Amino acid sequence: MSRTFGRRLETATVTEAPPPAPPMPPKPVASSDAPVRRLRVQVMERVDPVVAAELPAAALRQQLESLVHEIAGRERIEISAREQAQIAQELADDMVGYGPLEPLLADDSISDIMVNGPDRVFIEVRGRVQQTDIRFRSAAQLAAIAQKMAATVGRRVDESSPLVDCRLADGSRVNVVFPPLAIDGACISIRKFAKRKVDLRAMAEGGSMSDAVARVLEIAARCRLNVVISGGTGSGKTTMMNAMSRLIDHGERIVTIEDAAELQLQQPHVVRLETRPVNLEGRGEITQRDLIKNALRMRPDRIIVGEVRGAEAFDMLQAMNTGHDGSYCTVHANTTRDAIIRIENMVQMGQSSLPSRAIRTQIASAVDIIVQVARMRDGGRRVLQVSEVVGLEGEVVTMNDIFAFEFQGDDATGRIRGRWVTPAIRPGFYERLEYFGLGEAWMNALRDA
Repeated sequence: MSRTFGRRLETATVTEAPPPAPPMPPKPVASSDAPVRRLRVQVMERVDPVVAAELPAAALRQQLESLVHEIAGRERIEISAREQAQIAQELADDMVGYGPLEPLLADDSISDIMVNGPDRVFIEVRGRVQQTDIRFRSAAQLAAIAQKMAATVGRRVDESSPLVDCRLADGSRVNVVFPPLAIDGACISIRKFAKRKVDLRAMAEGGSMSDAVARVLEIAARCRLNVVISGGTGSGKTTMMNAMSRLIDHGERIVTIEDAAELQLQQPHVVRLETRPVNLEGRGEITQRDLIKNALRMRPDRIIVGEVRGAEAFDMLQAMNTGHDGSYCTVHANTTRDAIIRIENMVQMGQSSLPSRAIRTQIASAVDIIVQVARMRDGGRRVLQVSEVVGLEGEVVTMNDIFAFEFQGDDATGRIRGRWVTPAIRPGFYERLEYFGLGEAWMNALRDA
């Protein structure tokens, strides 16, 4: 059949009430009717995919809309002009985008997209999860979109390799679970990141922390303290790390290490490293541990690990203890004390013969501050604790809270009220603060809390 479409294209602390939820994307035109299915097939038969891929999105949609109108008239398929335009948009999204997910990806108010098979798509908006009307035409369409996402960064997902972490062009983080592991069809989890760059001041204005906490974290970043950011899934660890990284001097050489690159550093001298999964022959895997070891040979001033979750914790502690001050990493834990225990357990994964006391000594020597973040029941993400790692007494790593969030109740809109309290004591690393000329500024921030 001739592809006339191709030739045609070649010519062309919050007390305010939360804002209302954004309008949901339009519900896809039902593809269950045989005439609509026939219309889609005939349109696709007239499309030259090579030419279509080179067209701007607006021009592609316009040409598809004309073609839908032409075929619908010829075949006497009774659909409205609005439905014709919507079908054209859906076809354009299928061809050069990610199908039904495109409207969700374009909506900046959505922070998470969760696809649980072809018929259930959920989103998170301002901390609240809700189900959408988005549907995929079939499990095959969903599987094709999942494979397309993985292919954009040179990864694959199929029955023989059913788990993959990858990223989209805009930096969004993607996790895919493919059948047969996902029983009801492919599952896609997308973590979007705000296009507007967030700093500590903006987070304080949004109620994630107080001005005093923001000032203390700003000083910690400027004084090259080693920081561990701890929290649960979706608690805002990466956002916090991005905000703190904005305080790094532009003259420093930074090496970032991640499973799927998502950090958004603003400095000019940044080397971004990303792990690699095994190939079809079961070889060629490059782990975070491999990358951390290699990073030590790259003359970094700071090493930033997106998420420590295995034996690479030992190498990260080694980096922090060998002159790479101001390094950051994130871990999954419920409290700052739990973060210490989790780091110790992860070190033992790769160094089972190392005594517990030796591991705790390494942790106490390497880590200066642990920042605990959480997504609370009102949907807000807040700093719950900022703790100093003081040292080792006997077999116990000693810690002091610099700040702790104190719950005070709910306001009239259902938002959690609270305040950040501090004992305002001088930290063990005060001499380091003085070395950078910020010791008095630190104490003033605590006194002003």
